[in-house]
Amino acid sequence: MDGAPPTSVLLPTTNWTSACEDVADQLRATDEFLVICDDSTDSIATHVDDLSEKVRLVVAGEPTGCSGKANAIATGMKAARHDRIVWTDDDFHHPSDWLTSLHADYDRHGPVSELPFFVGHDPLSVLLEPIYALGGTLGVYTSDKAWAGAVMFERDDLDVDAFLSDLRQTVSDDGLLSEYLEVTPLRRVRRVEIGGTIRETLERHVRFTQIVRQHDLPGIVSMGFVTLLLAMFCLLVPAYAFGGTTIFIAGVYAFFGVRRWTALLAYPAILAQVPLMTYALARRTFVWGGRRYRWESKFDVTVVD
Repeated sequence: MDGAPPTSVLLPTTNWTSACEDVADQLRATDEFLVICDDSTDSIATHVDDLSEKVRLVVAGEPTGCSGKANAIATGMKAARHDRIVWTDDDFHHPSDWLTSLHADYDRHGPVSELPFFVGHDPLSVLLEPIYALGGTLGVYTSDKAWAGAVMFERDDLDVDAFLSDLRQTVSDDGLLSEYLEVTPLRRVRRVEIGGTIRETLERHVRFTQIVRQHDLPGIVSMGFVTLLLAMFCLLVPAYAFGGTTIFIAGVYAFFGVRRWTALLAYPAILAQVPLMTYALARRTFVWGGRRYRWESKFDVTVVD
């Protein structure tokens, strides 16, 4: 890492968390750490004096025509001083070699991204872990997508001006980045804690589904077709389907080095995905980070409240 260029690490958050501390501890003197909040009244903004001296606070302001996350990343990209950029999130543990590993991987592959593995904390998000392992982990890996929780690239790797212009008109930061950036997903997962209430999980499921719909329409069509076929298989031959789906999901978990009993939920998760996907596609709005959005098309976003 000593030979790596100066790096700007961008992390949107409203609160100082242990993940922020993890990242700050890995910075070199030449690096900068931009913590991006929405408003000067956010918790992190009102405790500036308590922040590490390595941290630069950036206030993005209220989003207009895009999500709060997209607005924060666009503002952070404009404020960042360096050409090598890292995006990350505050909802998973960053081990002490996290930044060093990303630099080494970038030097080998060019733009790189780690992968999320979503760990549920309410009954519905626990049930959906196998679905997220398929779509959010295996799907991102096999389709060469970027995950905004841990991605490294340089400004010359994409058309930054066009990207930022589009970013301020959409919802998904990594969904859009994947259209602009050729990235190598690493077979290295970070466990992201999600859920807490069934309502939160429903809103997240709507958002995840809408991201695929807006950025990969053929993908959402094929996903729906495969989901329906799998559900029919589960209903028509339940004994074979239970064994087959469980073994397959357990194999996916093992491929990414994850040991979770939730692989046993593959069968009911597939059955639940049919009505949940229908519900997610039928919804006209969803809540993310305390704001409600109406996402009519990729670049048509309204902050409802």
